[in-house]
Amino acid sequence: MKKNIDRREFLKQTGEGVAMAGAVALAGACAPKKTAEAVVRSSTKSGEDPLETGKMEMRTNNVNGDKVSLLGYGCMRFTMKKDENGKDIVDQENVNNLVDYALAHGVNYFDTAPVYLQGQSEKAVGIALKRHPRDSYFIATKMSNFQSTDRKVAMQLYDNAFKNLQTDYLDYYLLHSLGSGGAAGFRSRFEDNGVIDFLLGEREKGKIRQLGLSFHGNKEAFDDMMKFHDKYHWDFVQIQMNYFDWKHADGRRNVNAEYLYDELDKREIPIVIMEPLQGGRLARVADSVANLLKERDPEASLASWAFRFVGSYPRVLTVLSGMVYLEHLQDNLRTFMDFQPLTDEEKIFLDTEVAGLMANYPTVNCNDCKYCMPCPYGIDIPGIFMHYNEAVNHAKVAQSVEQENYRELKRAYLVSYDRAVPTLRQASHCVGCKQCIPKCPQSIQIPRELRRIDAYVEKLKQNTLSSE
Repeated sequence: MKKNIDRREFLKQTGEGVAMAGAVALAGACAPKKTAEAVVRSSTKSGEDPLETGKMEMRTNNVNGDKVSLLGYGCMRFTMKKDENGKDIVDQENVNNLVDYALAHGVNYFDTAPVYLQGQSEKAVGIALKRHPRDSYFIATKMSNFQSTDRKVAMQLYDNAFKNLQTDYLDYYLLHSLGSGGAAGFRSRFEDNGVIDFLLGEREKGKIRQLGLSFHGNKEAFDDMMKFHDKYHWDFVQIQMNYFDWKHADGRRNVNAEYLYDELDKREIPIVIMEPLQGGRLARVADSVANLLKERDPEASLASWAFRFVGSYPRVLTVLSGMVYLEHLQDNLRTFMDFQPLTDEEKIFLDTEVAGLMANYPTVNCNDCKYCMPCPYGIDIPGIFMHYNEAVNHAKVAQSVEQENYRELKRAYLVSYDRAVPTLRQASHCVGCKQCIPKCPQSIQIPRELRRIDAYVEKLKQNTLSSE
């Protein structure tokens, strides 16, 4: 693999035209129709493509002066393939190509974790980035000691990060998924075993340039993390923020992003955004919601509305997107190059009309992170939830046997369910062991939701679905 590929050399080798042609072909083969259309559309009213003429929006980290791209690369969802032994492995060539393209267009923040991609993300990202000058990108990774208070486990995760990422220092290091267990959970994972003191020492030495945390939890837990800020001085905090969760988050499990942002902003803590699309759901909204957005701006992709929303807030340092295919990356680049913040009126439109309408759709709050996998009983938990959400979003869920199109909706759901999720991996096989619940960053009561979906399926099969 050729080392030190800079922007000029990369574009010289591949050519923008070749890359665009490949994206269109890939979009037709792998991506939803709307995404494919987004690849070939012009995103500026002048007809100029920002991929050729634009400049990436950069944000300055007020803590240390880093110039960070507003679009960050979330490295949780790269494509996998089978090796000669049938084992799932990361498609490294695809990772290399996407990382090259991102760097060539100004993206310089790459977020990974030891638990992503079945434990292979850090290594794959390290291989891809090592081919470029170390000062051309920022690496963010995490201490994912979710289920352990053992110092040895934490130290192993930390040491492996340097080996996997092939680096002598970490730009941004996060205590992963804080919030569950509140202050007591933090103390058992990091204080009682001396791990936080060790990490503070590593920050002092420069091995960790910025030390922060990612948060999932309720308001009380977040307030606890802010109290710890007074003691440990978080350099940055990563939160879930999007135009739906801004005011419509489930307060029992997640906090309204408006509150999180305001608390961090008044402390002048740089913010990294995760789930700007709610695990892709804001790019796959119900048809009635999509029509609202398309009526407002026919040329804009659904995803661009969500990205412009979070990018419009000045305390945001970077917005993570898990871009799996080249056309996803290109569409996002069009949003963040020559970036246009939302107007106040557009923010109100998203909050009152779009998010308000979405709140009426009973989808499962799953972002397809796959932390719950593998299920010990073989159930495809995220696959079941994604299929159900897709049906709800596109009004393909029957309400009762009295519906005029009930038979059509029934058959469509059952057939698509069998195609999307193999029979032995469907919700009916959940035994309620609850091993998945503590792993879910969204605090979804997974067995309960699986039972709800399975009950719906059984009513379809037995023709007993009632509107009552």
